[in-house]
Amino acid sequence: MDTSPSKRKVSSDRETDDPSPSTSKRRRTSPVERSREVDWPASENALQGARKFLKQCAQAGKRTVILPDKDADGLCGGSIIYRTLVQLGHSPEDISIHLLQKGNNVHEPMEHAAIKSLEASYVIVVDQGSRPTRVTAEGDPAEVLIIDHHFSDEFPPGATVVNACHHEPVATSSLLAFIICQPLHRKVSGSCDWLACMGTIGDLGSALKWEPPFPDMADTFKRYKKKSLTEAVSLINARMVDFYSYSVTLRLIHVFTARRTATFDVISAWTAVNSANSPEDILSSSSKTSQRLFDARREINLEVEKWSHTAPQFSSDGKVALLRIRSAAQVHPVVATRWAGHLKSSALQIVMVANEGYLPEMVNFSCRIARCAYVRAGKTNSSAAPPVDIIELLKSYADRDQPAEGQLPLRERIGDNFARGHKQASGGIVKIEHFEEFCTLMEIGVKKEGSSTRSPRKGKAVQKNTLDGYFKPKPKA
Repeated sequence: MDTSPSKRKVSSDRETDDPSPSTSKRRRTSPVERSREVDWPASENALQGARKFLKQCAQAGKRTVILPDKDADGLCGGSIIYRTLVQLGHSPEDISIHLLQKGNNVHEPMEHAAIKSLEASYVIVVDQGSRPTRVTAEGDPAEVLIIDHHFSDEFPPGATVVNACHHEPVATSSLLAFIICQPLHRKVSGSCDWLACMGTIGDLGSALKWEPPFPDMADTFKRYKKKSLTEAVSLINARMVDFYSYSVTLRLIHVFTARRTATFDVISAWTAVNSANSPEDILSSSSKTSQRLFDARREINLEVEKWSHTAPQFSSDGKVALLRIRSAAQVHPVVATRWAGHLKSSALQIVMVANEGYLPEMVNFSCRIARCAYVRAGKTNSSAAPPVDIIELLKSYADRDQPAEGQLPLRERIGDNFARGHKQASGGIVKIEHFEEFCTLMEIGVKKEGSSTRSPRKGKAVQKNTLDGYFKPKPKA
């Protein structure tokens, strides 16, 4: 009997990429139909290419490795891919989840070796960013699918790529994964819609207005309270308190961990997400996995509070507010987001938080657009085009460098981990000496004659935007 993948029986639960009206009872326009109408969240060719890849992967039934990012968006996107493959008939025993080592990206030789050791035929990378270099080792025959939304015009050679970065408003990786997978099997909508919402809330916030071209998720928000989705996101992201180096490859049967703690426990975050049928399952107090996430959240809250009172310094043009911290926890993005919502100045565009304690001899920095910049431009955080392109702003400061004869400019010396991410949320990982050069180019702490970061006032200037004023609870009237 022929048992080749091409002869396998196709489940009646599977749907075609273009379901007929008789097989679709939903009266609302589906996310898939809407994506065709507006060329969103990515090009139709890219979406179809990803669907073809996943169907071939499931039919082959060979070893498959999923590499999700470790935040809520990445883990939810990875879980959507995992569930879809299983629903298409792929054996869970032949699916591995690989989580990157602290401070690494998928282009590191160390990660290439780890992936190659799994002897995968298919590698699916979710929410990890894109570069023009391989995500697998040279000579590794695995086929690669990239699902991403980080800004990039360059992608790994030979990979199947679907990226939302050039399709405004930019969708999250989890929402992109959901729209890719929804037409592949009838159960995807009911089992993965809440994951798409949760991942999107994780990246874009709970205040996001789900207006076109975003899909109509009203039914999802009726079944699951937004409060539960938001609370579950906070738990999943809390495990990003990376106090210890951690590298793990999870197989769905066996778990191999180098080091596991309450403060850096990506394995628990993945397990919580992928085993849950609802956000309430993640929040269950009876779950030992969830309890570890609650422990991590308590620790990260303390760490964030500790470093949120750091005093900012400003660039000479007033566009950048820099806060320096030293924490072994990945709290720099959280502190940047908190300050971006409160700090005000007539020229301020971005808040940058630089963490010198996260990785040895390196500075990890995160940048967020200041809320006052949105207000000046008459835009909101969910606007299609942000008022500031952080990536271009960072590059413009680095381009001020005028190297001595025979010396490379800073942009060439600073490395590939500079100015990565999104236009409205960027950052980097650079050597300490390069970051100090960068600060010199921004003229941090240097005031130009006649300039001030405060609003003009009569008489003696009094700073009202004090640190206590930002984070101290206001008395009730």
